[in-house]
Amino acid sequence: MLVRPHLPGYRWFHTFRNATIRTGVYVGVCLTLVFSAWLVIANRAPFLERFALERNIAAAAILGFLAAVPIFRFLRLPGHLLASSLIGWLIFSLSYRVLCLLFRDLSNWHSTPQVFMQGAVVYMILTTLSWIATTIWRARESHASHPKHHAS
Repeated sequence: MLVRPHLPGYRWFHTFRNATIRTGVYVGVCLTLVFSAWLVIANRAPFLERFALERNIAAAAILGFLAAVPIFRFLRLPGHLLASSLIGWLIFSLSYRVLCLLFRDLSNWHSTPQVFMQGAVVYMILTTLSWIATTIWRARESHASHPKHHAS
């Protein structure tokens, strides 16, 4: 049995040799697809209106999980975390702008700059926390490995 080491379509994304950029592009595309599907189902499938609360909770959970992928992947690398997450969120924000053209009332809910800034601020706070934790962890590690360190 042959095992695939990479996801389908990996060869096309291999043009992005940097894992940070590749992860950001994957996350941005996935966020766009899930959000677009959510909007289409919510607005074009009236027979599913009785499941609106469940649909919204499921879509928000999927979006939250996908938005957390850069955090899971680059938790100890704050620079990569910030770059990857902002690339993904930028792609999502640009697609949100396109969706605002298709769904007129969407821009009344939040504008495109608001969507981008909300995501960017959350990612920057998480990146800052990651940087602080990584700095403390490295300082403690270097202190413990110091040859003149005496255990108290």
